[in-house]
Amino acid sequence: MALSITDLKKGTIFQLDGVPYRVVEYGQKVMGRGGSIVNVRIKSLIDGKVLEKTFKGNEQIDSADVTNQAVQYLYNDGRTYFFMNESTFEQFEVPADLVGENSGLMKEGDNVTLVLFEGNPIQVELPKNVALKVTYAEVIVKGDTSTAVTKDAELETGITIRVPAFIKTGDLISVDTTNFTYRERVKE
Repeated sequence: MALSITDLKKGTIFQLDGVPYRVVEYGQKVMGRGGSIVNVRIKSLIDGKVLEKTFKGNEQIDSADVTNQAVQYLYNDGRTYFFMNESTFEQFEVPADLVGENSGLMKEGDNVTLVLFEGNPIQVELPKNVALKVTYAEVIVKGDTSTAVTKDAELETGITIRVPAFIKTGDLISVDTTNFTYRERVKE
């Protein structure tokens, strides 16, 4: 299916030279006699590279055959991550480099979204926030607890993030998956 340049609104997914892209920013300029140009900032769904692109007038753009599937993270062997669609039991193998730093926020049994391009996995999308248990947090000395005091805490997935001084080993916390930051303590 072909898209016109005015369909390239923020969030639209299309393909260019066989690569799927998501529109991050969109700007349109109307020229004289009804012509227009569209400036977009696009992000590759394959390697994450961001490009600036300009489309003119009545250029046609190919829509991308991208689908999202809700899957459960099963396990990994260091090189490959294994996921399963819980309704069809179809399993997907995703190379570790495609999962990238998201691996530090996933634990076995978590539900995530697998983005498929032409039936092949190209991206693992996490929910906006994930709950993880603190496996180690150093103790802050009383009297050293001004509001801005933070410390390192190791989480059950092995990553370390900065948390407020009152967080203890064993606490369950919510982590923002867009920037790997502490959000709040979660009641169990």
